[in-house]
Amino acid sequence: MRVQIIGFGIIGKGFAAVLKDKRDVLRQRYGLDIKVVSISDITGTVVNENGVDIQKALQVMEKSGRLIDYPGAVEMGGLEAIEEVDADLVLEFTPSNIKTGEPGLSHMLKAMEHGKHVVTSNKGPLVLKFRTLKDTAAKNNVQFKFEATVGGAVPIINLAKENLSCDEIVAIEGILNGTTNYILTRMHKEERPFEMVLKEAQELGIAETDPSYDIDGIDTASKLVILANSIMGINATYQDVKIQGIRKITPEAIELAKDDGYVIKLIGEVKDSHLEVAPRLVPVTHPLNVEGVLNVALLKTDVAGDITIVGKGAGAIETNSAVLSDIISVWRNGNNRNDGKDYP
Repeated sequence: MRVQIIGFGIIGKGFAAVLKDKRDVLRQRYGLDIKVVSISDITGTVVNENGVDIQKALQVMEKSGRLIDYPGAVEMGGLEAIEEVDADLVLEFTPSNIKTGEPGLSHMLKAMEHGKHVVTSNKGPLVLKFRTLKDTAAKNNVQFKFEATVGGAVPIINLAKENLSCDEIVAIEGILNGTTNYILTRMHKEERPFEMVLKEAQELGIAETDPSYDIDGIDTASKLVILANSIMGINATYQDVKIQGIRKITPEAIELAKDDGYVIKLIGEVKDSHLEVAPRLVPVTHPLNVEGVLNVALLKTDVAGDITIVGKGAGAIETNSAVLSDIISVWRNGNNRNDGKDYP
């Protein structure tokens, strides 16, 4: 399978690292030989129809942080690479932008229009134009996979679409952001104020320098939209989500909850076409009470009942577990057969 990587930041480099370790397993287990024929970042593109040396690409990025410094790299953007380079599948790893979806949205649509499958970890385009992306994939007879956009290594979407394919999912609720879960866990255990724990999380690299995307519920809301649309068939966008973050949670509130046998968690829920993100009281014995940076999703179904799945919701290596799973799915659904259908 000839693959293009668009975006060579944390997730893109993580994919290259995981692919190095898993090449033999993929060949032996699935007969799948992944050849990376181009890599693009904001500085330029490396192209090699026989396969880019991903070890060298990683070394260049570690040294200078600029892919254009790779010997033979050219000043070619992602869109041009998609148009010019012969490939079967595009991996779209550019940063999420929930205001415009760009540049990821254009990359995905262009790839589909050129008959290329798309696998992505980029939430932005799906939050804004999910139906457009799905319709474009179907129109061009290609597959569109996005497990890595929600929950990192936690296979929430594939669980619902494949293992629970005969069930109706009537509601989904969960903790979909590891940063907020870490902060609330530490506040619960150590009775320290929000600002102090946030600063610690930033020092550890768990929270960003500007943490608003996480602590204001934006990230959770984005993921909730993707789950609502892909699993429950709701045509929702980010604007449809009622959102409240965790900035106002105090040690006193945490202590009151603890005295009554509860913890406070930032929960995203979709039910009856209503999408909401807000801090909620969760019984300490409830399946949603997971600690640290873990994510958890509870799927309420009509046949199987309640199904809970827990795992690491972020990380370059962990997220690429979902990416590789999606690539394998594309491969198994007909060995690159471009018919746009999701086969079992």
